[in-house]
Amino acid sequence: MIPARNNIALWHLLAIVTIAFWGTSFVSTKVLLNHGFSAVQIFCLRFVVTYVMLLVASHKHFRCKNWKHELILFISGVTGCTLYFWTENTALSLSPSSNVSLIVCTNPLLTMIFAGMLYQSERLGKKQILGCLITFVGMVLVVLNGKFILKLSPVGDLLAFSAALMWTLYSLVVRKLNGEYSVLFITRRMFFYGALTSIPALFFEAGGDVSKMLDIPWQNFAAPVVVLNFLCLTVFSSLFGYLVWNKVLKQLGTVLASNYIYAIPLVTIITAVIALGERMTVVAVLGAVAIVAGMVLAEFKR
Repeated sequence: MIPARNNIALWHLLAIVTIAFWGTSFVSTKVLLNHGFSAVQIFCLRFVVTYVMLLVASHKHFRCKNWKHELILFISGVTGCTLYFWTENTALSLSPSSNVSLIVCTNPLLTMIFAGMLYQSERLGKKQILGCLITFVGMVLVVLNGKFILKLSPVGDLLAFSAALMWTLYSLVVRKLNGEYSVLFITRRMFFYGALTSIPALFFEAGGDVSKMLDIPWQNFAAPVVVLNFLCLTVFSSLFGYLVWNKVLKQLGTVLASNYIYAIPLVTIITAVIALGERMTVVAVLGAVAIVAGMVLAEFKR
């Protein structure tokens, strides 16, 4: 039997691995966008393929115990999948990416506030709150990367904040099913509702034209780089990422687990430096140090 301390360390490690996959997903999405896919097409295909893979892995249990649990999974799928990606991707088309990254990555703060109000077990001590705030400051420095210029874009910024709210709502709602069902079942139902509700998003993007809805550049999958990045999004970011993250939320607690999300911009910028040749400034390095220091401090017990 694995000692409790080692078991918790394992879930921290898995949280870090998941964040690494999610951080690199921005680069994979950018590659697919550059090959003719729209943002809505990408997450719609991503949800459908992930659901099919989960269905192959788990197809014996289809129904929840009651309609309330089914409603919770529906809300989780809509908020954690469809609405989150729709609002975030639309915000990126309207606002500078620095604005969107900063606003979307405030969701751990929102989670800390709302979870503390709703669940006594999620309330943090002073050291943990200080650690979360230090991590947030580090995330800001990494996102800005030495460019302290933010341009206001009310609609885009509001959509980015909506994305942060959607992820916070998903994190708080899905925890209600901890212990009721397996993580595999929860994740599969989430992606079912995510795939189902992404169809209206595809219809809306096509302006109500069904022929345009089906106008997906399938021929571009002939390029190995497209296949590789799509597999990264479906297998690592979606299938592995959500399966592990739903378990991490249960093992570490919603608030402390969400604190790892601050590291996503750090992973993204490192990936961009390696894959796209972008530059990482001293400010971003200081931000990276603050993120790590804040996370370590946040994990101290009260």
